This record gives sequence, structure tokens and C-alpha cells, in this order.
Amino acid sequence: MDSTQIISAFVTLFVVIDPVGLAPLFIVLTNGMSTQRRRRIGWRAVIIAGALMTLFGLAGEAILNGIGISLPAFRIAGGMLLFLTALDMLFERRTQRREGQTKDEPERDDHDDPSVFPLAMPLLAGPGALATMILLVNQDPNPAHTLMIHLVMLVVLALVAVMFALAGPIAHLLGRTGTMVVTRLFGMLLAALSIQFVIDGLKGSGLV
Repeated sequence: MDSTQIISAFVTLFVVIDPVGLAPLFIVLTNGMSTQRRRRIGWRAVIIAGALMTLFGLAGEAILNGIGISLPAFRIAGGMLLFLTALDMLFERRTQRREGQTKDEPERDDHDDPSVFPLAMPLLAGPGALATMILLVNQDPNPAHTLMIHLVMLVVLALVAVMFALAGPIAHLLGRTGTMVVTRLFGMLLAALSIQFVIDGLKGSGLV
């Protein structure tokens, strides 16, 4: 790969994954959690997303074709799952669940761990990111090209980890009222993004 291809791959993955835009969502999804738990969730989400994107970069098209799933259908499913999370954010269901916990067991809210869903999938390794990995790798069958695409992906995920690490100070600066406002705002944006996933999937399937 020449420098132009590397820059193009980096820009594409950076825009699709959007590390800067994910930071406020990470704050909202981990609102009320301790710094240690927030850090664990952030790293877990990045590692899981990296594993998924590596898998799809190496064998994504074969996996989807093998089980009869098209990329448009994959986008629609991701959009529907993301919409459910947006509803939780809009109606503060996550906050209500956390505030209902006992103070003696703050770390046992395992059912409300957002590291796998929705952080790792579909916010980080969403339909767009997984499809992008498939498309970028398939541009050239050369193993060196495949390796470079995955290295670029790791650089972008490293930037995501940096933004997640800065989420604590940002949340402290916002305070409770600011976090509530951000929760509602990004709940709306997340709902719109989920609908866009569905629309893109419908367009790709030829139904729209």
C-alpha cells in the first residue's frame, strides 16, 4: 500500500467509527459508574470491537454468504438494536436502573454492562464498520494490504480508547444536569442514526 491508500483507509475508518462522536455516548452509557468500572468497560468494548473487525476483515464476506445474510440485512438488524438503546437513553431507563441499586452492591449491575452491546456492537463494530473492513480488505488480495488495513484499524481503535479515557473528566465537568441534557440529546441522535442504518439497509436491498 502506498501512503495515499493508507491515509484513505484511515480516514474512512475514522469517519465510520467516529472516536470523537462516541465519547459523549460513552459518558451517557456509563453514567453513574465508578472510574475503575468505566475504564474496564471501555477497554472491554475496544478489545471486543477489534476482535470482531479483525474477524470480518479476514472472513466477513465468507461468513455472511455462508449463512445467507446480506450486508443490507446486517445493517437493518444493527439499526433496530441501536434504536432500542436510544429509547432507553431518551426515557432515562438506564439511569433509573442504576439509581435503584443498593449502595452496598454498586458493581453487580452486570445486566446493564454496555461494553458488548451497544458499545462494541453496534457503535464501534457496527454494520458500517464491519462492511468497511470487508470492502477495504477486498480491494487487494495481497496479504501485506490485508495486514496494513488491520493495523490502520488498530490505530483508530487506539484513538477510541483515548477518548474513552477522557470521558471521566468530561462527565465531572458536565455534572448531573449536563449529563441528563446530553443523554436526551444523544438519545435523539442515536435514534436518528439507527433509522439511517435501517434506511441504508433497505436501499442496499433494493426495496427502497
